[in-house]
Amino acid sequence: MNKNLTLILLISLVAVLGTYYLTYSGKEILRISTTTSLEDTGLLEELEAKFEKKYPNIDIQIVSGGTGIAIERGKMGDADLLIVHDKEREEEFIKEGYGTERYPFAYNYFYIVGPKDDPANIKGTKRATEAFQKIFTKAQRNPQVKFVSRGDNSGTHAKEMKIWNKTGHYTIIKEKPWYIETGSGMADTLKVADEKQAYTITDSGTYLAYKDKLNLTVYIKDDNELLNVYSAIPINPKKIKSVNYDAAMKFINFLLSKEGQDIIAKYGKDKYGEPLFIPWKIRPTNLDHD
Repeated sequence: MNKNLTLILLISLVAVLGTYYLTYSGKEILRISTTTSLEDTGLLEELEAKFEKKYPNIDIQIVSGGTGIAIERGKMGDADLLIVHDKEREEEFIKEGYGTERYPFAYNYFYIVGPKDDPANIKGTKRATEAFQKIFTKAQRNPQVKFVSRGDNSGTHAKEMKIWNKTGHYTIIKEKPWYIETGSGMADTLKVADEKQAYTITDSGTYLAYKDKLNLTVYIKDDNELLNVYSAIPINPKKIKSVNYDAAMKFINFLLSKEGQDIIAKYGKDKYGEPLFIPWKIRPTNLDHD
């Protein structure tokens, strides 16, 4: 075999495998596009370390930016695996052929938090929709009442918009001077809400991770309306040829294994007094159809 033919075969092999497969160190790359809450809490970093120890030939590369950004990266072929939390958009993503299947692996609840003096008087309110209605009504005549939104097309932002939609104020909410959008991740949005002593909606994991730095209190949690399910979706290799589907499935199987679920069950318990996420395998039966 002459040198030119050998070179052509090597180039062809690289093209088939895709440049993502091998780094200069000889490892496969698994590109994960995810929401900010998993990175802000540190859970994904711990899962990554344990996975790479188990599979030393795979190097995980993580990009976080909210569910909307993660989904767009998946559609563009810039990720092998999505880890997100917006069921409707996840199912649409799969319906369009970009993902093969949705694998829930953990859940918690969104919290509605706000200033301790509670100018909208939402303390004692049981439902998120009722709390949002009170915030809307009180904010019309009390300049102390403010609401901070992520405004970034994330899963948390999508949940917030669903609740505003139920109040009937969805179409006008952005016009209100007391409604503030950060266009940023959960940790930054909590900091802005704290600075402005405003209400906001947050995933419980990020709130617990940052609560010692905040002067906000939790007013509503555990409402089924605030359920927050995290799912992993491998990119469909029939739709985007270059993805590393095999490594993506290895990571999903790790998430759903006893080892992965145990990591999730324990994560944050020693530092915050309770785990930041709940493993999907010990969910109550009423969450089977999240």
